[in-house]
Amino acid sequence: MDRPLVITEDHDLLDDLLRVAAAAGAELDVAHAPAHARPYWTRAPMVVVGSDVADALAATGPPPRHRVMLVTRTPGDPDAWRRCVAVGAQAVLELPSAERQLVDEFADAVEPAVRAGLVVCVVGGRGGAGASVLAASLALTASRRSLRTLLVDADPLGGGLDLLLGQEEAEGARWSDLVAREGRVSFTALRAALPSVSGLTLLSFHRGGAEAIPAEAMRSVLDAGRRGFDLVVADLPRHPDPAAAEALGRAAVTLLVVTADVRGVLAAAQVLTGLREHTGEIRAAVRTGVLDEEVVSASLGVRCAGTLPDQPRLASALNRGDIPPLGRRTPLGRFCGAFLSSVPGAAPSPSGTGR
Repeated sequence: MDRPLVITEDHDLLDDLLRVAAAAGAELDVAHAPAHARPYWTRAPMVVVGSDVADALAATGPPPRHRVMLVTRTPGDPDAWRRCVAVGAQAVLELPSAERQLVDEFADAVEPAVRAGLVVCVVGGRGGAGASVLAASLALTASRRSLRTLLVDADPLGGGLDLLLGQEEAEGARWSDLVAREGRVSFTALRAALPSVSGLTLLSFHRGGAEAIPAEAMRSVLDAGRRGFDLVVADLPRHPDPAAAEALGRAAVTLLVVTADVRGVLAAAQVLTGLREHTGEIRAAVRTGVLDEEVVSASLGVRCAGTLPDQPRLASALNRGDIPPLGRRTPLGRFCGAFLSSVPGAAPSPSGTGR
């Protein structure tokens, strides 16, 4: 794979560019003189020209191309735009103020978006409704349909999706390793860093005190997830915090898990009020009870995604650390399959392999 090209003789500038590229997960080809850049000029995905060599490069008459940027460490340099035009660059970036933009440019060059993944959020209408089990089951079902899937545990007080899936000892990064992250995250690096279970990628919390997820960290993870995965399933708290609001704002569909009894519906109605401030389409996943699903749906004023009958031995399987049983004959498996089939873009790829 061709790498971005940097042309500069300024060692301090080169050190800055190498650091910025590392933050984007990019490796660089470096030319210390314009003549050395010729073999790479046309095939590099992007070219960064140091202002120190811009005039010399322009004198060689390089052919026009896209994604050329002039970089300077001198803010307000009056000659910067003249040099920019001379080398055919599309932008002037002043460091350090433009470092974040340059990280994004490097990341785009080495990791073009190949997917436009959907985000599905799952929220419990009350405690113990089964939202975490449903979120994990949806992600597992999608993975088994050959969709590249990311399961995000975004409820700090939810007990841990890794524990629910029997993966609490799995090696890999957790939220505490990512909470300080701002800006773009490489989806390739994210996928490599996180634990994987039954074909899906999992982001959960460390055991012990779980701190709130900063909105910026959630934004970075979800943006990476949408670029690199077909589906992102997020298990959210009932009361949206700033991180949950980021997820809800990106959701194609939000599932509200409602127990079909009077208290369950009233509790879900309160949760629904908070959800509607942040997201669009909300569907009710109705746990069977004394009320019909039509009554539950009408009471809440949302579309019903289907009914979740009680599944014998499910609790025992989860307590053993087993993967939720999701065969086509199980209520949970049927619900997940039907729901994914109803969401545009969540169907298996035509080739049968989403990976």
